[in-house]
Amino acid sequence: MKVTLRQLHYFVALADAAHFGRAAARANVSQPALSLQIKELEAQLGVDLVDRLPRGVRLTRAGQEVLTRARRVLAEVDDLTQAIRWRDGLSGQLNLGVIPTVAPYLLPAALSRIRARDLSLELRVREAQTAQLVEGVRSGRLDAAIVALPVPDDGLVAHPLVEDRFVLAGSERRLAAYADALPDPASLRAGELLLLDEGHCLADQALEVCGLPGRGQVDLGASSLATLCGLVAAGFGLTLLPELALPVERAAAPDLGLLRFAGTEPARRLALVRRDTSRDDGWVGDLTGLIEEAAQDVLSQARQICPPGA
Repeated sequence: MKVTLRQLHYFVALADAAHFGRAAARANVSQPALSLQIKELEAQLGVDLVDRLPRGVRLTRAGQEVLTRARRVLAEVDDLTQAIRWRDGLSGQLNLGVIPTVAPYLLPAALSRIRARDLSLELRVREAQTAQLVEGVRSGRLDAAIVALPVPDDGLVAHPLVEDRFVLAGSERRLAAYADALPDPASLRAGELLLLDEGHCLADQALEVCGLPGRGQVDLGASSLATLCGLVAAGFGLTLLPELALPVERAAAPDLGLLRFAGTEPARRLALVRRDTSRDDGWVGDLTGLIEEAAQDVLSQARQICPPGA
């Protein structure tokens, strides 16, 4: 008997879940069936892949090595099927990932354009933080993901989309302190800044823009930009808000004050990332073009709300 793709699929599910029962549920198979396949894989390889613990499993050193190779093999198989699926360009099924600070602002405009191009396209969207999306792309669970650069370039190709500038957001009273001179990000006081929870790349980008060396200097507590905007609109500090979010968040919080930065405005660069082994028969260009068109439309709305130079 040889190692099978089913065994590798079950083993990856077990490694991700760290529990036989949860892994079986993810793989849509009974726990005894999954356990048997793992035992057969171990017998075939002649090593223990997991330590069986009272409340789950832990990968052995051999298991960690097999996991890396198993993900690579399954990604290659996915690329094979993708080459057939994308033979007519953007059609069939699309598994797309998006970071949370982009998803609610860009997806409505982007998905309507994607669907309008091909009503038969089956769209599956996952919203998650960058690290999870990158892993999803690398493993083949996602065809592509919309993230903010930079991302690790090992095994990935990034297709630039748009530059998303930051504006200063807060109550009109707090922003009045900058009425006579547009602010420089580095001049903002750390004690005034509110940012998203740890794990959000937007928080890291804001710290870098403001020249702050660590998270301990700012208040990191909001789980979403919507919560953050509600807080600063009510007078609880200031935050850096990406332009893409302006139409939605200003509509939700009409009292939210906005102010452009002086000189070269700080910005994040958004890109569509995919595996470097995935075959591009035109679907990447189609998808990138549709997303970029949608993003430019949202940015145009944002710049009417808070015009550059204002």
